[in-house]
Amino acid sequence: MFGKRSTHAVGMVLMAGSLVLGLTACGGSDSDAIKVGLITKTDSNPFFVKLREAAKAQADKDGAELIALAGAFDGDNEGQVAAIENMVGQGVKGILITPNSSTGVLDAIKKARDAGVVVIALDTATDPEDAVDATFATDNLAAGVSQGKWVKAALGDAPPQIVMLDGTPGGTVDTFRHDGFLEGFGITEGSPEIVGQENTNGDQTKAQTAMENILQRAPGINALYTINEPAAAGAYQAIQSAGRTDQITIGSIDGSCTGVADVKSGKIGATVMQFPAKMAEQGVQAVVKFATDGTKPSGFNDTGSELITDKPVAGLESKDTAWAEQNCWG
Repeated sequence: MFGKRSTHAVGMVLMAGSLVLGLTACGGSDSDAIKVGLITKTDSNPFFVKLREAAKAQADKDGAELIALAGAFDGDNEGQVAAIENMVGQGVKGILITPNSSTGVLDAIKKARDAGVVVIALDTATDPEDAVDATFATDNLAAGVSQGKWVKAALGDAPPQIVMLDGTPGGTVDTFRHDGFLEGFGITEGSPEIVGQENTNGDQTKAQTAMENILQRAPGINALYTINEPAAAGAYQAIQSAGRTDQITIGSIDGSCTGVADVKSGKIGATVMQFPAKMAEQGVQAVVKFATDGTKPSGFNDTGSELITDKPVAGLESKDTAWAEQNCWG
């Protein structure tokens, strides 16, 4: 774990690199171009890479200039606060942000909005939601419900013993997906069917370690909720090592091409596909419109999701992996 001082230093070093990439990727700075800021949780996760690529493409199409910064790691709140301040200083008209903490960046966001900058949350809502002008994201509660319903149906009559591999505490994405799964499965927080629960930060290695430990404590597990596909992949490695691949049903959320391949191969039973490119494109368009005619975006804007599985269940709409391979990202 990094201390406060070293966390800030690492974040700023990474952000400096991201800033250079963001400026040069758009073909150099044009003083007359509308400046659009993009701040992601990290710059390495394929989901955020797709966000950045789509935002750049849309900015180029609209004649805008994209400035892309990122936290040093998932949970780097200090780095994102510094990025907001950096962008306001550079005169951006709008900031698109996937907040690491749904509450930790609120003061910086307020200062940006007070300075006349429109702020839009992508993927992860702030808490409260109206701390930003608008949100363009997956309805993560609905995505969690889809995962929960599928896992329950796939289990059939088997008494459930569920493990929940969550993401990062305090994030709205994590909370909505977790609560949605419970709702979809038909259980509540603390239900006896839940035999294990760990935070993984959505990291594959952490998820594998967590699953290894849980399997030792609760050998009868037959159902697994995962916050995202890297967590599902890590858990699968632990399950495979334990010789339990035919005994545990895994659900997930993301829709990356890697995740879709894992569904196709049978590692993950089902995943819920998101559309990060839509989030970025619509966000950039909203900033450009604001800069052009003063129209501010508002409210929650659902960019959609689709349940992906080659094992469909009655009463639950889904797409197969052939469709998903044509629509995945990363």
